[in-house]
Amino acid sequence: MAQNNIQKLFSELVADINVLLEFLRAKFPMFHNSNFFMRDLQFGIKSFFERKSIKLSYSESEELARMIAEHLKKEGVFLEINSQSWKVNYPEFETSKPGDPFSY
Repeated sequence: MAQNNIQKLFSELVADINVLLEFLRAKFPMFHNSNFFMRDLQFGIKSFFERKSIKLSYSESEELARMIAEHLKKEGVFLEINSQSWKVNYPEFETSKPGDPFSY
């Protein structure tokens, strides 16, 4: 796939970033203050486009994942732990308060 096509797919992901985040949340354990990993992002993006009948190679999905990770870091959604993982800073994905689900 040509570089301009990768850029086009990146722009599409940025335009639908909330849809992508919801897709990733449904597919992987992604919630506010959780850790999230590069391979989950990569395979999530690959799967996201496969649902749209767009096939990506391993390297293409990896390149897009790196681009999206940088975008999410700039937006403050990902807080970098290292080059392969981030802490999710997205209060919309906050889970309910911890506690005993059987206590009334």
